Amino acid sequence: MLDTSSINILISNDDGIFALGVRTLANTLAVAGYQVTVVCPDRERSATGHGLTIHTPIRAQVVSSIFDPRVTAWSCSGTPADCVKFALSAVVTSRPDFVVAGINHGANLGTDILYSGTVSAAMEGLIEGIPSIALSLASFSVEEFQVAADFAKNLLHYLLKNPLPESTLLNVNVPAVEADLIKGFKVTRQGLRRYIENFQKRLDPRGKTYYWLAGEVVEDIPQAPHKSLEVQILTDVEAIRENYITVTPLQYDLTDFSIAQDLQQMNLEQF
Repeated sequence: MLDTSSINILISNDDGIFALGVRTLANTLAVAGYQVTVVCPDRERSATGHGLTIHTPIRAQVVSSIFDPRVTAWSCSGTPADCVKFALSAVVTSRPDFVVAGINHGANLGTDILYSGTVSAAMEGLIEGIPSIALSLASFSVEEFQVAADFAKNLLHYLLKNPLPESTLLNVNVPAVEADLIKGFKVTRQGLRRYIENFQKRLDPRGKTYYWLAGEVVEDIPQAPHKSLEVQILTDVEAIRENYITVTPLQYDLTDFSIAQDLQQMNLEQF
C-alpha cells in the first residue's frame, strides 16, 4: 500500500479558484491521502501565458468551504505563474513534491502551450526544480473531470514508485469521453495547430468602439518527426484525436540546438 500522507502537492490553474476542474482534482488527491495545497487566481486567467504581476500589489486570502476539509486553499489576485511563486514563497511550509496545474477546461495541445496559463503554472514549478504536471480536459463544454482526476492520481502513484530521472514537466491532455472509450495513453511530442483570429468590432453602450478576439482551430498541421528521433512519436494533436490520453514532456529551454549548429557552420558569428 502506497503511503501518500507525507507527499505534498501544490495545485494551481488558470480557470480560477471556483472552477470545477481544480476542485475535482484537489478533492480526489486529498481523498487519496496526499497533503494538498491549492493556490489559484481569484478569477479566470486563461491564455495569460507566463505573465507576472509587477506593477500592482498581489492580494490573497484563504478560501474555505469550497474544497474537501483536508485541502488548504487560497485565492490570489495574480496570474497562474504568480500563484505558484506566491505559494512557494509565502504559503507552503514544506517544499512540494509535485506541482500540478489544472484540470484545465479545454485542451492545451500543440502551440496552445505558448499561451496557456495552466502550462505556465506547471512551468513555474519546473523552474524551481519541482516535478510538475499540467492537466487538461480536451473540451470546453464537457464538465465531467473525474476521469482526468483519476488519471492524475494514478500517474502520481506511478511517479512515486518510478521517479523521473530529473525535474520534468508533463503536459497531459485527457479526451472528453467516458473512461471505457479511452484507448490508453501515449507519450507524445508537441504538435502544431493553426487558428484563424477574428477581431470582432463592437460598440459599447456609450457608442465607443472596442474589439473582441475570437478564434477557432481550422487546421492541425502534420509535422515530420524531428531528425533526432529514432522512433516515430505521435504528436499530441494526433493522439488526442484517436482518444488517447497524451503525455508530452516539456522544458523551458527554447533553444533550437540543431539550428544553432547550422548557424555556427554558416560562420554567422563572423557576420
